[in-house]
Amino acid sequence: MESALQKQYVEFGIGQEHYAIPISEVHEIIRMQEITEVPNGRYYVKGIINLRGKIVPVLSLRVLLDLEETAYTKHTRILVVHHQEEALGVIVDKVNKVTTFSDIQPAPDSIAGVSGSFFKGVGFSSEELVGILKLDEILLRD
Repeated sequence: MESALQKQYVEFGIGQEHYAIPISEVHEIIRMQEITEVPNGRYYVKGIINLRGKIVPVLSLRVLLDLEETAYTKHTRILVVHHQEEALGVIVDKVNKVTTFSDIQPAPDSIAGVSGSFFKGVGFSSEELVGILKLDEILLRD
């Protein structure tokens, strides 16, 4: 069995902060594309996309983390993840790399103003600290 330190993570950025989720939770990473709005959707649901014939809801991770929305750029990506047997798109500002961490510490009560309950821990890479997100916790917060 893989230990937490040997696991690979997709590291991405939202604003100046760095976050990661286990690569095993990511189905694919796609460029930003046109999103069809859905009337009366939840506040964090941006709409849906057609991904090779499959309809995928797209959520704003910025909104889920109570961060201010910004305009999409050429670096904006959609992480297609699996959540409760369903594919979901999660918008992030940029994808940095696939990485492993030399050290993972428990999450503090809050990281950059975001509740510590949303984090599995904090990974230490050579360049910076990276918050390792509990995607299920964030997506089930309602």
